Amino acid sequence: MIGCPPLCLTERGYTRAEHVKTTSEPELGVLREAIKMTAWVIQMMVMVLSVFTGSSQGKRDKVLYCSACKAIVDELNHSISQVDPKKTINVGSFRLNPDGTMKDKKVPFARSETHLSELLDGVCNSMSDYALYVDPITQHKQYRRFAPRSSASTDDFPDFKNFQFDGPEASNDIKFACETLVEELEEEIISVLSRDRQENVHEELCSRVSDYCEDSSRANEEL
Repeated sequence: MIGCPPLCLTERGYTRAEHVKTTSEPELGVLREAIKMTAWVIQMMVMVLSVFTGSSQGKRDKVLYCSACKAIVDELNHSISQVDPKKTINVGSFRLNPDGTMKDKKVPFARSETHLSELLDGVCNSMSDYALYVDPITQHKQYRRFAPRSSASTDDFPDFKNFQFDGPEASNDIKFACETLVEELEEEIISVLSRDRQENVHEELCSRVSDYCEDSSRANEEL
């Protein structure tokens, strides 16, 4: 074996090749175990993250998030009502003119996707006009608007003394809930509010889609 080249052929074959094979087997075993361990750690991290996300969703204050959802609908509908119903906007119709250009389709601006997207960008700023309201008879709690709009009558607003003003933190809480809902439900909000017929919007968005509010139709069925 003295003077044998790196891959000399002997009666047992290529000796160096056997040597490499013999020394690499344990290393391959260790590598396989390391890969398995890494995959297991990643799987456990994904499971823990899923549980954490689910528990965070479950811990959300339903009074806060139900109120925020209803407030979003109310604020958007009010803003929509301030737009001239005759105002329109051109949108692509996906149909072509004889010359190959795309036909424009006019839709009411108030409930157009463009306008609704613009409104959603600033709707949560209105949450500073909301505070926790406690019904004096039923003791039911919800966040309601306490600041009358410039064009609205104060007669329609609940008694001011039944509101609980807990400082900036309470206002920040409902604003954060609003921002969370807008981020999670933007497509659904635009889809529902862009319809010509607006029926049971609170029920659809806040009960059936987000499940933060109790569905009154379901409650009536149970009764």
